[in-house]
Amino acid sequence: MGGIRYKRVLLKISGEALAGEKHFGLDFNMMSRVADVIRECVAMGVEMGIVIGGGNFWRGVKNGEGYIERTRADHMGMLATAMNCMALADVLEQKNVPVRIQTALEIKEVAEPYIRARAVRHLEKGRVVIFGCGTGSPYFSTDTAAVLRAAEINADVILLAKNIDGVYDSDPAKNASAVKFDSITYEDVLARHLAVMDSTATSLSMDNHIPVLVFALKDPRNIIRAVQGEKIGTIVKE
Repeated sequence: MGGIRYKRVLLKISGEALAGEKHFGLDFNMMSRVADVIRECVAMGVEMGIVIGGGNFWRGVKNGEGYIERTRADHMGMLATAMNCMALADVLEQKNVPVRIQTALEIKEVAEPYIRARAVRHLEKGRVVIFGCGTGSPYFSTDTAAVLRAAEINADVILLAKNIDGVYDSDPAKNASAVKFDSITYEDVLARHLAVMDSTATSLSMDNHIPVLVFALKDPRNIIRAVQGEKIGTIVKE
């Protein structure tokens, strides 16, 4: 097995990706495949933090709009991410991967509160750290939470595992002629309003000079290819 290009990474997984073909809830076959790859990465010496979305259970803006006040709807979304964190942590532990959950909302019975120094120490000891509940504040996406945690733990790269295999100049589901970028700048993403991350997350990654590698999670081994520096997906950088 080849060497690694990125020593410390922040892996962002969408909740929808964990739902697999079910599109709701949890697909434990998919989660097991993802966990196997994470175990390999840890064995290779990669220090891995993970942020998981909650869209497989609840999306604050989409599901709550018109019925539930935005702040409360967003807090419900944070709790959805906590469920995903606990599920992935359990699958990892079954595979003997040391893991800790840290949440931005205090749920001390099931997770540690987020403490940066403790998170870094866990990473240095070879433990996977799963960050739940987003930033702990409404109006901020889990993409923004991923960039924030990446900056705080000094990650070398953000691995954005999505249901699409990179960044395109238009929606490939609607435009068969859409062109995929191998590389693109943060500025171009913002100027073109491309759906990589929300603008807050993109600006935060730009301001902190953290490259973002966008790739498809359909084949979980893309995570290994990413940490080894293979040319997959799209890299967003300066």
